[in-house]
Amino acid sequence: QVQLVESGGGLVQAGGSLRLSCAASGRIFSSYAMGWFRQAPGKEREFVAAIRWSGWSVYLNSVKGRFTISRDSAKNTVYLQMNSLKPEDTAVYYCAAQGRGSLIRRDEYDYWGQGTQVTVSS
Repeated sequence: QVQLVESGGGLVQAGGSLRLSCAASGRIFSSYAMGWFRQAPGKEREFVAAIRWSGWSVYLNSVKGRFTISRDSAKNTVYLQMNSLKPEDTAVYYCAAQGRGSLIRRDEYDYWGQGTQVTVSS
């Protein structure tokens, strides 16, 4: 079984930065991708960013240029550096593992973390 543990969420003012981490443990195949999704109150969970183990990455248009996804293969850890945060980035952020296909759909991932709250104040 795979476990994903997110950390790094919190409260930040608009324009600030946060770095989220997601540590994966268990039987996880390094050839699969990992990603980040978010869910704001009253909204559906949406794709934010994903990265293949080759380093190729993809982003939600509204976070391009502000967020950066990276990974440490040796540690089975994925990071999401979030800069120039906006109030509309407020959401629970979820890590997802063992992704395949386009990487932008929830059903393309096999494992999910419990989520970490990010709140951006104006």
